[in-house]
Amino acid sequence: MTTNIWIAFVAGAVISWGVYVPVLHEGQSKMGGPGPDGGPSAGAVRAFLCVGIAYFVTAVIIPLIALQFGLAGTESLNFNTKEGLLNTRALVFSTLGGVAGAAGALCIIFAIKNGGKPLWVAPLVFAGAPIVNAIVSMLWHPPEELGKSEYTPGWIMFAAGILLAAAGAGLVLYSKGFIDQKTRDLKQTKAKMAALVAMSKEPPPSAAPSSTGIKPKPDSGIQGTGNG
Repeated sequence: MTTNIWIAFVAGAVISWGVYVPVLHEGQSKMGGPGPDGGPSAGAVRAFLCVGIAYFVTAVIIPLIALQFGLAGTESLNFNTKEGLLNTRALVFSTLGGVAGAAGALCIIFAIKNGGKPLWVAPLVFAGAPIVNAIVSMLWHPPEELGKSEYTPGWIMFAAGILLAAAGAGLVLYSKGFIDQKTRDLKQTKAKMAALVAMSKEPPPSAAPSSTGIKPKPDSGIQGTGNG
């Protein structure tokens, strides 16, 4: 049972990253200021500042506590190699990994700030990221005996997975354009219907009084005299 505990952490990552964009969008929306640009784009950078604070707590404070109090298994707060030298390569690439993660979060922030919707941003990001991950990992750490025929079925499945992920991203983009067009059409139809209903409720113009054709009798200018 304990050997499969990594699956629980995978599920935690899936849930965390799955809710990341919608939750972030909600924060940006509530962070927006007054005025015509008071939507999510108005609070994007401030929302990312909050993300940075959360990163500091979860990626700095918690690991320090775990390392300091022996909660990280056999790891200790030591960045030296076995020879006692500072492990510069490990520090550089670990930091670059953090920069890449923060840069990805910043790109999502600005994608939403410039009109992207969580419904489209998240699927595109999480469909494209595995493709890049697979290609970089393959080039960086190629499997041994890469050309053996025994691996051919695996490579076919690998290529099929990448193509399906790319097709999924393309379908998301196509569906976005289709739904956007239908939304515009529906709004135009509703506007026309509202205009017709408004016209039907307007009172008809009042008719001008019809003329009888009889001219009034001219005044003779003689005034009646009273008794007196």
